[in-house]
Amino acid sequence: MALIVQKYGGSSVADATAIKRVAKRIAEARRAGDDVVVVVSAMGDTTDELIDLANEISPLPPSREMDILLTAGERISMSLLAMAIANLGVEAQSFTGQQAGVITDDAHGRARIIDVKASRIRQALDAGAVAIVAGFQGVTEHTNDVTTLGRGGSDTTAVAIAAAVGADVCEIYTDVDGVFTADPRIVPSARKLERITYEEMLDMAASGAKVLMLRCVEYARRNKVVIHVRSSFTGHTGTLVTDETPQQGQEGTSMEQPIISGVAHDRSEAKVTVVGVPDVPGTAAQIFETVAGAGVNIDMIVQNVSVAATGLTDISFTLPATDGARATAALGAVQDVIGFASLQYDDAIGKLSLVGAGMKSHPGVSAKLFGALRDAGINIEMISTSEIRVSVVTRADQLDDAVRAVHTAFDLDSADGEAVVYGGTGR
Repeated sequence: MALIVQKYGGSSVADATAIKRVAKRIAEARRAGDDVVVVVSAMGDTTDELIDLANEISPLPPSREMDILLTAGERISMSLLAMAIANLGVEAQSFTGQQAGVITDDAHGRARIIDVKASRIRQALDAGAVAIVAGFQGVTEHTNDVTTLGRGGSDTTAVAIAAAVGADVCEIYTDVDGVFTADPRIVPSARKLERITYEEMLDMAASGAKVLMLRCVEYARRNKVVIHVRSSFTGHTGTLVTDETPQQGQEGTSMEQPIISGVAHDRSEAKVTVVGVPDVPGTAAQIFETVAGAGVNIDMIVQNVSVAATGLTDISFTLPATDGARATAALGAVQDVIGFASLQYDDAIGKLSLVGAGMKSHPGVSAKLFGALRDAGINIEMISTSEIRVSVVTRADQLDDAVRAVHTAFDLDSADGEAVVYGGTGR
């Protein structure tokens, strides 16, 4: 008998038919003797619809009230799923994040999990019931205010609960069959990975791959939680995310693991260029301290060579497009202090990232990447590298072509036909 945590995304519980299908899978696992904890997202596009509704009421809704509103979506899906499971003759108990003991900090809209006090979940399991937990939400430790964890928060909830209850595996169910070498919506020939390391999955998630969120993978790596990414629409084996890939020579593996795990892309970033920056010590620090003070995370940074005649340079960096207005406003307020000439903002960019632990021991990866982009007529605006990742910024309207060209250049295309996307979002 195993202890399993299963997480179902919005497309997996989008309507009554989908909820009944998920309930059947859960009931079968329970009847097989496994203890099952389920974490659910809101149905379909419920969260987006609630956000739109709030924005119709108020242009700047209070963050505390937004969290109370948005948690309603998961409460609806958890209760309906509990009803569907009970209808199959299996006992199920649903819990809000607060009831499940998910304790967070007080950062409304982007709270982080501090602890999971899973006593009520354990009581439900001891009673032979399936425990169903509303994902994406928790409660502050001292004020008892409801919080939400931000996009992908249900994944993080599932991994945190799996760590708290000592689950054997955390199954993340979505609308594709696992982690692919690229988004199958962009590259239909993408190949499903049987296994991927935490480090590779972290870089894939940070680079735009939406099948797992970054914080979820970080939590799993820190707590050694094995993640199994699967489709809720089929019974196919998915992708295991673990602390290491199989060693060479192990049964079921080739003598040498692939160099590249996948190609990720991201359309959610924008580029800020600070023009005419005095090239003197401390100026860059002033710029990035200002951006950090505005609560904005920066991804890629490029500084041009200083022009000798003027002693000025340009500094460009990428950031989430949703933070663009806040960053430019903060920099504009200190323009006279820093002494730069102007700001340029560009949200028509896309980021492509090539990820693979095998890069560390294989020369020529960057040359092949840039050659593939050249042959496809793709211009590169920025470059960033790590031990297992090379990222480039291109024009947004060229991003799909760039992904397909690089995917083919590194022989990642599958020979088994096109990948199937059972839903529509990858979540």
